Amino acid sequence: MKSALIVRHVPYEGCAGYRAPVEAAGYVIDRIDVTDPSFATADLTRPDLLIVMGGPMGVYDVAEHPWIPGEIAALSRRLAADRPTLGICLGAQMMAAALGSPVSRGTGCEIGFAPIDLAPGVESPLAHVAGVPVLHWHGDTFDLPEGTELLATTPRYRQGFRRGRNLLALQFHAEMGEDARFEAWLDYLDCPTHRGVLTEEYRTLGPAAVRAGQAMIAEWLSSLKG
Repeated sequence: MKSALIVRHVPYEGCAGYRAPVEAAGYVIDRIDVTDPSFATADLTRPDLLIVMGGPMGVYDVAEHPWIPGEIAALSRRLAADRPTLGICLGAQMMAAALGSPVSRGTGCEIGFAPIDLAPGVESPLAHVAGVPVLHWHGDTFDLPEGTELLATTPRYRQGFRRGRNLLALQFHAEMGEDARFEAWLDYLDCPTHRGVLTEEYRTLGPAAVRAGQAMIAEWLSSLKG
């Protein structure tokens, strides 16, 4: 059996809808939280698949989260070895930092369901989410790392990149649309009206987003190099 390790920066951001295609591809999933004392010495290069999830912190929040430099260093070693790696939101930003690119606060937050724009002339698994409103919840951005290919954007931010077959970084959350842990995300909103709109979007748009995201991840997993 192949091993998959999920890095969680907060307990309420797991792989959610992506769990099904990962398990269907033959991976046994394990998880590690960055707050676990063992995380500091964890070998992130060892698992057959690494999935780095999101979180409310930024790559630059080192004073509040001293584990960040260690995670970036461990990711750098894994990416240098071209080991299959998927990053979601903060995970994508961590991957960009591990590849030497700046990560910074953006010009504002993108929160809510909206489609992404695929990069023209690029064939990729992201075709499965073309035209599908997916969840966005981010305010940070990154420069495109050298040697990678831009896959998608929104009018404000880059939304995905890859390097070869084994590295995929996604800013958006096509894994979220049916997971009850979304209630914890809503606690970060100050506006009751915005909370109500997002709750309704999650109910009506979430399931289709998850189905599209699962197809995307399944195709990516089927293309991995050993």
